[in-house]
Amino acid sequence: MDNMVITGGLGFIGSNFVHHFLQTREETAITNVDYEGLGSNPTSMADLRNKKRYKFVRANMANSRASRAVLKGADFVVHFAAETHVDRSIANPRPFLESNLAATFNLLEACRMNRVKKLVHISTDEVYGSISVGSFGESSPLSPASPYSSTKAGADLMVQAWNRTYNLPVVTLRCTNNFGPFQHPEKFIPKIIIRSIMGQNVPLYGGGEQVRDWIYVLDFCTAIETALEIGKHGEVYNISAGNEFSNREVAERLLKQLGKPMDNIVTVEDRPGHDSRYSISSEKASNELNWRPKHKFDEAVALTTKWYLANPAWWKPLATRKVLSPTPWKEHW
Repeated sequence: MDNMVITGGLGFIGSNFVHHFLQTREETAITNVDYEGLGSNPTSMADLRNKKRYKFVRANMANSRASRAVLKGADFVVHFAAETHVDRSIANPRPFLESNLAATFNLLEACRMNRVKKLVHISTDEVYGSISVGSFGESSPLSPASPYSSTKAGADLMVQAWNRTYNLPVVTLRCTNNFGPFQHPEKFIPKIIIRSIMGQNVPLYGGGEQVRDWIYVLDFCTAIETALEIGKHGEVYNISAGNEFSNREVAERLLKQLGKPMDNIVTVEDRPGHDSRYSISSEKASNELNWRPKHKFDEAVALTTKWYLANPAWWKPLATRKVLSPTPWKEHW
């Protein structure tokens, strides 16, 4: 039986991937390594506590000794662990330096020493920065704008260097904005849903004209699974869904799903360094991995809204005043 280590598996995408992979594969045992930071929620994995092929280890990958220990005997690694909230990175960048750069360095060294068969590194479209027209490809230059995206870009470059220098078998996936079950209330879509459920307005930075491409998390999970199977060592693959909407358009669709009035939307101060549009082409993933998203945007929005309405016990402990703040980059984190 293959042994897979998932870093950051108590987070949003990681927890969805663990559930997905355990359901689709019977020949793999998963060790979930997470330090239970702000973006983690142990209740996301409550249904797996007694599953024989699943084990949880509380450890911080920024600790080199811990990273070497948890990767001992690993065949495959999927590296989700990261601080990901842009607003928090503006308010307090240091945790992003530690989680996104130091932890990735330790992971790469542990993978090299333990001779893993493949590492899939999870990155973001934000490393490319903003683009007014067209879409970025994998060879486009990196131009990050926030402490979050700059630390992710640095991690990407380290991953590529360890492949070229040490022949470490790595694949990097740069994905657009994910949404779906188990996403922290600080993120855009769950924040709108939860504030609406609580009778609060929907704040949009600078009026909400910024454009993002949205992908349902289960579609990204299938892309990760495919990259593990046939992704070529050293390659970068963009993963997108072609669902480009302004933040205002997304908010309006969510309010329609919830039966709330459009005048609940209010404009608030824009955050510093806010990129106007992200867009990446996933043509390479389509051609080389034969991967395509399966969920249409409105279908996925309906599924996501339904999940949050049905699971208040999951999100209520996380939905603090600070997390739901209209201007979280001004909060103390």
